[in-house]
Amino acid sequence: MARVSLKNVTKRFGKVVAVDRLSLDVEDNELFVIVGPNGCGKTTVLKLIAGLIKPDEGEIYIDGKNVTNLPPAKRNVRMVFQNYALYPHMRVYEEEGYSNLTFALKIRKFLKENIVNRIEMVSRKIGITEDLYERYPNELSSGQQQKVAVGRAIALPPKIFLLDEPLAHLDPPTRLKVREEIKILHKDLRATTIYVTNELPEAFAMADRMAIMREGRIEQIGRAQDIYENPASNFVSDFIKTYNLLYRL
Repeated sequence: MARVSLKNVTKRFGKVVAVDRLSLDVEDNELFVIVGPNGCGKTTVLKLIAGLIKPDEGEIYIDGKNVTNLPPAKRNVRMVFQNYALYPHMRVYEEEGYSNLTFALKIRKFLKENIVNRIEMVSRKIGITEDLYERYPNELSSGQQQKVAVGRAIALPPKIFLLDEPLAHLDPPTRLKVREEIKILHKDLRATTIYVTNELPEAFAMADRMAIMREGRIEQIGRAQDIYENPASNFVSDFIKTYNLLYRL
């Protein structure tokens, strides 16, 4: 089980209120998408769940346990950042020493045989080919970096998988391909997945349920069809109208 709950969570950066008394429940094994314009607090919500920052007010629960003050390493949460945040001085994969794919496993002292088996499985699942293993991040394309970032995140099987605009730097054809791969990966992992984007069509195409955010607050939560047909506010209605939805929901 990996149910995520935020209860009246507020996060401030100086005088800026990034998240404002936000409450949210994400169900076990759900692919939940948070969508909204730039600067509305989406990434801050992910960082709060991951434990990378602490709320100024409110509480965060995972599986019914209050993790508000728990460090990231004890939450079993993995996050893929928008800029991928790969270790620039490490190769994609090598058996000896540290590498991007093995770092989390080695610092937890996994046996070498288990590491090799795990990385082979992850590489096969994500589509990381052996010819990429010896490369450094600056020798990879954006699409290849994205795959390595996802592979690194799932090398340790997570309960909760967080993705912060993972398709932002990809060209349109690659975006469509990787979007489908992420949906398949979500089913394979059986992990609760929270996905952030500012692209409404992307949210509609991926989400089991979704939340539309504005200025640190949630405007509406629901399934794509329900939100599209019954927007709860003028903001949601206008946000939908800004996109030319070329497919039927």
